[in-house]
Amino acid sequence: MCEKRSGALSNKTVGCAPSRAASFAFVAKLNQIIAVEKGVKSKVVQDLAQAQHGLTKPQMLAGISRTYQPKDEEGEQLPPESTRVQVKAEDVLKETAKILTRLFDVTATKDWSNLSARADVTVDGRTVLSDVPVSYLLFLEKQLGELGTFLRKLPILDGAEAWEIDPSTDWWKTEQVRTVRTKKVPRNHVKAEATEKHPAQVEVYYEDIPVGYWTTVKYSGALPARRVNELLERLDKLAAAVKFAREEANGTEVADKRAGEAVFGYLFA
Repeated sequence: MCEKRSGALSNKTVGCAPSRAASFAFVAKLNQIIAVEKGVKSKVVQDLAQAQHGLTKPQMLAGISRTYQPKDEEGEQLPPESTRVQVKAEDVLKETAKILTRLFDVTATKDWSNLSARADVTVDGRTVLSDVPVSYLLFLEKQLGELGTFLRKLPILDGAEAWEIDPSTDWWKTEQVRTVRTKKVPRNHVKAEATEKHPAQVEVYYEDIPVGYWTTVKYSGALPARRVNELLERLDKLAAAVKFAREEANGTEVADKRAGEAVFGYLFA
């Protein structure tokens, strides 16, 4: 089950037992392996479907050979009949192993390399995290994206008000505003005095009379726009640093890992 390998990963033959020195002769970058893996997976699906197609057709697995002999010499002579076996299951196993060995090797190279691929996350010269595995960098990158969505929805203090921190509550508060409370008091307006023949004509109206004062202070648990902008700026810097670290980790040199031969050497032996 030898397969000639070419392209980004190797120009060596897969499936043949390599020497110990030759196993690690090929060196690539982890990001190259990741880029190759997707194409390999796609091709493996197509090749397996083609290689295993015959197993779904019983007639391609069947063969026959028969000859005819008349009862006596004067009987009718008929030619022999035969059908060749077109698909041999053992050959399909070998071809399956050959196809999958490429995928197993590429994926093994990537996963083993992920164990050693690491980088520092540095923001403005400050190392926030040291020696971070690439798998955690991917996790961190996703989480920071979700945090950005959260931060952009934070409530912001009304810019029309002047706010300051209240030390007793740790809330934001405005200055006191004093307003007048009024009460409507009925008043009579005599439009015409009473006479011997007619009563007085009186009109009732209401007058707003000050009766007290409201002193109002507004409180809020929202954040100043400046604070939210600072958080978003820090998040953007950290997210950029994580992406840079991920690219750096993915640039780690990796050794070509052989796993497929061992798996199928045991499985289909």
